[in-house]
Order: sequence, then C-alpha cells, then structure tokens
Amino acid sequence: MPSSDLFVSANAAGWISPEPGVTRRIMTYLPEMMMVEVVFEKGAIGAPHSHPHIQASYVAEGRFEVTIDGRTETLEQGGSFIVPPDLVHGVKALEKGRLIDTFTPYRAEFLR
Repeated sequence: MPSSDLFVSANAAGWISPEPGVTRRIMTYLPEMMMVEVVFEKGAIGAPHSHPHIQASYVAEGRFEVTIDGRTETLEQGGSFIVPPDLVHGVKALEKGRLIDTFTPYRAEFLR
C-alpha cells in the first residue's frame, strides 16, 4: 500500500504544474487520505472536473470563486468547502492564493 513518510518537511515534496498558473505538491498521504497544497496565481483557474473522492479544502491565502454543482460562492482566507463524490467543481483565483486540499481516499493519479 502506498504512503508517504509519517513526517514530511516543506521542501521534501516536489511541485508540479497541472494547469497554467497553478502549482501543487503532495504534502502527505495514506491510502485512506491525502493532503495537497495548491498555489494559484491571480486569475488562474482550476478547471471544472469531478472525481469519486470526497474533497475538503481550506483557503490558506487569497480569495477564490468556488463553484460546486452549479453553485458559486466567493471564499477568503480561513474559508473552506467540501465536495461530495462525483460533483463537478472548480475554482478561480481572484487574487494570488493557496488552498490546502484533502481527499479521501487518496488520489492515486497524483502519484504518477
């Protein structure tokens, strides 16, 4: 079963860019859960998508327009949202920002 070390330093995980203006790194994971840090430049978009995982996200920095299943809200630092399995969701960074995403179970495709 894949898993990260129990302790992961800030510079131990590599960053990738899945979309223009967006970078992410896997912070830590077990098969049952994964935590990911995602950094957005102002105006960057996390394109609408869906997946079978439950996703809970925390706005660590910035302001985001978040759309889940056709409902759109603006969230600022300290806000959070949760996405049930298979609902279409996406974000737009209204300013430079950072999300902490958690997934259950882990996103196996993020490890490839």
